[in-house]
Amino acid sequence: MIALIDYGISNLRSVQKAFEHLDTAVTLVDTPDRLAQADRLILPGVGAFPAGMKGLQERGLIEPIKQAAHQGKPLIGICLGMQLLFESSDEMGETAGLGLLPGRVTRMVGSGLKIPHMGWNQLDVVREHPLADDLVSGSYAYFVHSYAVYPDRSDIILATTEYGGPFASIVGQGKVCGLQFHPEKSQAVGLKLLRNFLNL
Repeated sequence: MIALIDYGISNLRSVQKAFEHLDTAVTLVDTPDRLAQADRLILPGVGAFPAGMKGLQERGLIEPIKQAAHQGKPLIGICLGMQLLFESSDEMGETAGLGLLPGRVTRMVGSGLKIPHMGWNQLDVVREHPLADDLVSGSYAYFVHSYAVYPDRSDIILATTEYGGPFASIVGQGKVCGLQFHPEKSQAVGLKLLRNFLNL
């Protein structure tokens, strides 16, 4: 069972439709018991980091997500969902994240930068990982975000994107991985990455 985690702050239908394009059914899950039954987990998300963690906490989903990751179940975070995989964020004050990956989330800065970073931008593949199989540097993906992840370790960064400086746009450590952009809006590139996730 592939769990699409519903914690009240995500664009579930568009992600669901992307997997339908891959002839793959996903199940909306919002309780710890159902999450524990999942073989793979998808953590989508839009909006603010504190609200995302609050939504997970209120539904009792934080520990089940951590447990699934520690059991080796494939887990992918999308957009805000990727940010929540990390240790903390300074968005609207300091907030602890899931702590599955080392690093923190902070506001993007740079001279003359328009925030949010919105629209198509390129991926620069920097490390091999099954999630990034057959992904070519220079491929475009669709972004909408004001905060970015800055991992503590370079070996979990699979691809970077340039916007006022490089930031991590794809991350992966074992079977825990994340996409800062929206694969469901990134056409063939996004579908390729979701298919790679299904093959982890």
